[in-house]
This record gives sequence, C-alpha cells and structure tokens, in this order.
Amino acid sequence: MRIAHVITRMIIGGAQENTLLNCLDLVREYDDDVLLITGPALGPEGDLLSQGRAGELPVEVLPSLRRAIHPKWDWLASRAIRKALAGFQPDVVHTHSAKGGLLGRQAAWKLNVPAVVHTIHGAPFHPYQSRLARDFFCRCERWASARCHRLISVADAMTDLMVEFGVAPREKFTTIYSGMDVEPFTRAKEHREMTRQKYGFRDEHVVIGKIARLFHLKGHQDLITAAIPVLQRQPNVRFLLVGDGILRETLTQRIAELGLSDHFVFAGLVPPTEVPALIGGMDALVHASYREGLARALPQALIAGLPVISYDVDGAREVAITGQTGILVPAQDVAALSQALETLAVDDPMRQRMGREGQRRFTEQFDHRTMTARVREVYQQQLEDS
Repeated sequence: MRIAHVITRMIIGGAQENTLLNCLDLVREYDDDVLLITGPALGPEGDLLSQGRAGELPVEVLPSLRRAIHPKWDWLASRAIRKALAGFQPDVVHTHSAKGGLLGRQAAWKLNVPAVVHTIHGAPFHPYQSRLARDFFCRCERWASARCHRLISVADAMTDLMVEFGVAPREKFTTIYSGMDVEPFTRAKEHREMTRQKYGFRDEHVVIGKIARLFHLKGHQDLITAAIPVLQRQPNVRFLLVGDGILRETLTQRIAELGLSDHFVFAGLVPPTEVPALIGGMDALVHASYREGLARALPQALIAGLPVISYDVDGAREVAITGQTGILVPAQDVAALSQALETLAVDDPMRQRMGREGQRRFTEQFDHRTMTARVREVYQQQLEDS
C-alpha cells in the first residue's frame, strides 16, 4: 500500500509516538510505501523526530501546519497538504490530531483517496472549554468526520463520546488501543536501583510517579492537595513528577510553601527512551488528568508491573480497574484521590498483586505490532469496500 499519515506536529507525546511506531511498522513489517506529513515541532514538549528516531521513514515538514487557529497559516497548510498528497498519490490517508485531522481529511477527500482514516487520540472538545469553543470544535469534528471513511478510537470511551455528540454513527468507529514498544517496560524494574539512587530515594521510600506535562487540566494541583494528609501519616512517601511545562514554577512554589519540597522530585522533560527506567524506580503511578483519550502512562506503568491510580475520565476505566490493576477515583475528587494514594502506599502485597495482573492483561494488547496489524486491517477493509 501507499499510505500517507498526517499529524499537526511531532512533539514528544502519546499520539505522536503512536503515529511514528505505526509508520515504521508499516514500512518494516509490511513493506508499505509510507509518507509522514507534519508541521514543525513547536512548543516546550520537545521534538520526537530528533536524534534520528524516524529512521528510514520519509518525512515532509510543512512550515504552515500549526496547532493554533490562524486563517492565513491554515489556508497555506491546506494547500500544502493537498499538494503533498497529490504528489504522493496514496491508497490510504491516515490523519491524527485536530488540525492535521481536519485539513488532512479535507484534502484527501477532495483528491478522492480510496481510504481516508482518522484516529481520535482525544476529543478536541471538552467540558472545560467555553460553550462557544466546545460547540465550534464539535461542529468541526462533525464536518471532518463526514470526509473520511473510517474512524479509529484509542479507547471505547472516545467512541461513546463522539457518538453522544453526533460526530459520526457508531458503525464508523473501531477501537484500537494506542501501541507502544512494550519490551523496555516489561524490563523496567531492572533499572529500579539506579533510578532511585539518581533521584535520592531510599529503600524505605514508597515512590508514586506522575508522567504528564506540567500544564492546565493535568491535575498536578489536585495531586499536591491530596498528598498533604497522606504525607502527614506516611512520611516515607515520595512523588516523582516526570514532564515539564508552563506550571513548573507555580507548582514548585506551592510545594515549597507547604513545606513538602523533600517529598516531591521534578525529573523534568525526558526523552521517551528514558521513561521505562523512570517507571522502574516507582512503586505506583498516579494519573489525575481532567481529560485524556487514554493516557499512555497508564498501560506503560501496568506493563512494567506497577499498579495505577487514575481519575475516571475517558478511557482510563478500560485499564485502571479498581481492585484488580489499580484504583479508579471520581474526577476532581481530591479526598478520594488522597485515600487511594494512601491505600497503595501502605500495602506492598497489594501493589505487587495489582502490578502482576496489569502486566498479564495489557502487555500484548498495547504492543505496537498488535496495533499496526489491526490498523492495517481497517485499511484493507476500506480498500476492498471502495
């Protein structure tokens, strides 16, 4: 097949890792001709394609393809995507992210590409926007979804949300969990001693990690508030925050004002290759984001043999199963979050049992090769139907 992937930007993030692995698998496992079309990796998150991670994958960077809405740039990006696709002449166009998804589907549809597919990694509309913004993005998704043949959701919850808001009928959706290189996570605990030594954790410390940008709606403020009573009763607990962003100074200041600086460690922004080692140094992982398709940090921790605590948002309940692989708590319920943190902090046998169950359940399911095989089946089905 000739397959073009379109994504707004290749920053360090879950949707981008998913896309890169999918492209590389198609080239290496199936000998497909693949072109990745993207905009510049602008932003503090870092460039996923740096250090040669794209390998032999052809990449076309369009300077006009930007995340923010801008009439001039968007018009230029639309023309550039259409030109790139017309030159490549793909059998399949597979789009990702809001801007790349909208402009990519529009261009592919106008070019009569036989299979136009879009993956929903997370909804562009959510309850924390103004009603005007939410309605606008919802209308955009309805418009774009009418210009593709198939939709892929990274969690059943994404399908339910899109159907509820009338974006597309349910029969247009297929759930395919976001794939990753699982092997480094299955061996994550080999790095336990080294990681804990690097960040100053002792044997008696129970380390609860959080992997997320230091950004609004990611729940760091909730975690800090929830940690206060936990640390009063369990002073051996430590929190390892992986990621960076605009709230770094604000969060650091609040932690200092509360006298908790010895209990929180900021690892900063790290390349994806270092994430397994960091998880290996943890005893549990917490995810307190207010919205997320299905945060990759959750299956990554489970595959590494760690239990997880998560707010009950979007696809989290599909992996964070209370009593089996972790604890699911109502979104923004800081008291419940605090109780869950303490429950896991004091019970090592429970942490071990839940970690083993998570690893057993999800290792194969989240392997990138499993994802790519299923994605390619969607392509084949559409090409046969066209």
